[in-house]
Amino acid sequence: MFCVNCGKELSNQAVYCPNCGHPVRASGMAPGYRADKTVSPYSRLATLLFCLLLGFFGVHRFYVGKVGTGILMLITIGGLGIWVAIDFILIVVGGFTDADGRYILDWQV
Repeated sequence: MFCVNCGKELSNQAVYCPNCGHPVRASGMAPGYRADKTVSPYSRLATLLFCLLLGFFGVHRFYVGKVGTGILMLITIGGLGIWVAIDFILIVVGGFTDADGRYILDWQV
């Protein structure tokens, strides 16, 4: 396994790259987490707050670059709340991805 940020080889148990400090994976990830996917630069806290406060309008999906599904959420009022609830849970457990398929893991804004 290699660091996606600096390219250094890492051990399979690495959570952060010892060379550059870039997060490799998070402990307690949702089932299906794949270590070969990179970590998104988007803030997990901002995504969570957008989902919680403006999720019915799909703002959190627009924020992470998922414009198409953001528009669908806007039209369906967040899938009548069901879609918003699912996204909220995925964000909390670390299973939500951005438009490029990278996991949104960092809590820093």
